[in-house]
Amino acid sequence: MAAVLLTVEAQPPPNSVRSLLTYPFARRTMAEKLQVKELGPDKPEIQLTQATKEKSKAYNRTFCRSWFQRKSWLTGCGTANALFCFPCILFKSDKCDLTWTQSGQTDLKHLSERIKKHESSRVHMDNSVKLAVLGKTSIAAQLDDGHRIALRRHNEEVDKNRHILSKIIDCIKFCGAFELAMRGHEESDSSDNPGIFRGLVDLMASIDHDLRQHLENATVFKGTSKTVQNEILDCMLAVLRERIVEEVKAAKFLAIQADETTDISTHCQLVMVLRYIDQRNRIQERFFEFIKLPNACADAIASALSERLRFILPQGQERKLIAQAYDGAAVMRGTTGGVQRKIQDIYANAHYVHCYAHQLNLVMQQATSHIPQISHFFSDIAGFASFFTKSSKRTAVLDEVVAHRLPSASATRWNFNSRAVNTVYEHKDDLVRCFQTIRNSEGFDAPTKRDAGGFVRMLEDEAFCFFLALFHKIMPHVDMLYNHLQKRNIDSVTIAGITQTFISRMQAIREALPNLVVDEEYRGPVQDPPTKRRRTLGEDRQHHLALEVCDTIMSHAKERFSFTKHLVSATLLQGDLFQQHSKNFPDAALQTTVEAYPSLDKARLKTELSLIYDNEEFQSCSGALALYQVLMENNLQDTFTETVSLLNILITTPMTTSESERCFSTLKRIKTFLRNNMAQDRLNALAMLSIEKKLTQELPDFNTRVIEKFATQKDRRAKFLYK
Repeated sequence: MAAVLLTVEAQPPPNSVRSLLTYPFARRTMAEKLQVKELGPDKPEIQLTQATKEKSKAYNRTFCRSWFQRKSWLTGCGTANALFCFPCILFKSDKCDLTWTQSGQTDLKHLSERIKKHESSRVHMDNSVKLAVLGKTSIAAQLDDGHRIALRRHNEEVDKNRHILSKIIDCIKFCGAFELAMRGHEESDSSDNPGIFRGLVDLMASIDHDLRQHLENATVFKGTSKTVQNEILDCMLAVLRERIVEEVKAAKFLAIQADETTDISTHCQLVMVLRYIDQRNRIQERFFEFIKLPNACADAIASALSERLRFILPQGQERKLIAQAYDGAAVMRGTTGGVQRKIQDIYANAHYVHCYAHQLNLVMQQATSHIPQISHFFSDIAGFASFFTKSSKRTAVLDEVVAHRLPSASATRWNFNSRAVNTVYEHKDDLVRCFQTIRNSEGFDAPTKRDAGGFVRMLEDEAFCFFLALFHKIMPHVDMLYNHLQKRNIDSVTIAGITQTFISRMQAIREALPNLVVDEEYRGPVQDPPTKRRRTLGEDRQHHLALEVCDTIMSHAKERFSFTKHLVSATLLQGDLFQQHSKNFPDAALQTTVEAYPSLDKARLKTELSLIYDNEEFQSCSGALALYQVLMENNLQDTFTETVSLLNILITTPMTTSESERCFSTLKRIKTFLRNNMAQDRLNALAMLSIEKKLTQELPDFNTRVIEKFATQKDRRAKFLYK
């Protein structure tokens, strides 16, 4: 038993120098290595002394154990009474100093110097690193883990910031879509009315915990400042413009619409609208920009349009622009020095198209301006609304007796005149009672009673009632034509059909004039019945004027709605002419078409059109768009390549500038509800959000695109970009 105990006591610990020299660390198992690492350097009691002599004086130096505390890598051997380097013994190599790994250090006089030299050596540092990472992942792996953790934390913060910014973008989109003022008079936390935008953000925060926390605790980026709003608006505008330009690049042809006006802050504004067929075969009329002009001269307008077109159509795509449409102003339509001429000098295929809605107004104005009696009639019609709008007391009687308001007539909008004519015609008896009520009431002054009496006599006048009945028959057809001209999907083929229908119906009204008899109830009791001779002369005069009105409307409609040379191609694809074309092919129209658009292959186009004319299934197509959709839906675009190209041209060519006028209506509302004067970029952004709200909704990654632009616009303290 004593021998066994002696054996156990004599066995050195696994981390001792003696054990490591006898059983090298490299030959041990991983479990044994980890045990040695956990035990650390062995620090036994060593009897290390050194006798030295300096200047005839003898010194005895003794090892101090405090060195073990000062140097964690130091170890000793009680048997050899020497000092060793623990990491270097474990991972010793040929480059190691043998005095630290094999024989040991015994020179106490130079110990401090040698320790300093050894721990500064590359070999010692390398062995210390190996010991430190023993049993752990490599440093590279640890660095990768640390990088991944930092990356994950960064991206989590980006996710949170993007979520907050997306909610703010949604609030700005809402305000822009409905033309609401975003800024309040006072937006502090104590304000009772901080504005619609801030109210929306607060409402959003009430149902979004992250947004609420952000608004309460944010110090770097809050997102509700005026600067951030304007920067987000800039990014929104840029994203939507990029999307429009992408669609234009994918489209085969492009047309532009332009109109100019002086806004309520006396600044001259030019609106630019792009028309094209998108990849889903839909007609698009996209608002692009309000352009602030120094003046409304042709040079300024042409220069502004050319600058934008160079951005939209890169060099080499000039032939893609096939049409330009304006509102008919002389400065725009001039054939020698107007805008259309200056644009066509650069874009040869950009044929000028006069606005057909504008032409309809000109037709009706021409029909009335040179006939005094008709001009007086419409002046009288306008007087009805003016009489009631000047007094709430008069309007109260109108609401009580007639129960219908009278629309105000406009000198330039014949749809307003139409509404006024129809309202007076349909409510004539009620209006007579209304005016008589005012005339007999004691609550109105003498001028009002006098005017009311004049309106009663007017409504009982035979000539006035005759023209009222005449235009009541004409105006529905004017309204129908006007409504067609306000549609975006109108094309030249459809124009040809509806204008021909309009002229035919006007001819029918003209032929029915002898039967247009004014009811006896229109002849009031105030006047004595005229003699038979006078009545005959009066009726003959009225009949003659009615014929003149119908003839004027038809002649000017034929003249103004007749297609110019480059639009004769519309007759090639007019469905009601297919039977006629199948018997007698329209070679003259084909030649004119090819001259206007040289890119078309004349021989192939003639073959394709001949096949369409002979096929009864195509004869039911009412317009170019209908025929185009039939060909595309049945995958016949490769069979009828030239026909599809021609249809694309006809559909892309704008017939009216109605979209431009709608844009100006939006401009007026924005400037009214926000403020009269604002930065042009912000004005364009708000207009884009309002006019193109559908495009904004159709972009599934709209918010993401805006955030990307916002993040890269400049260096930001808040994190919005992923790593």
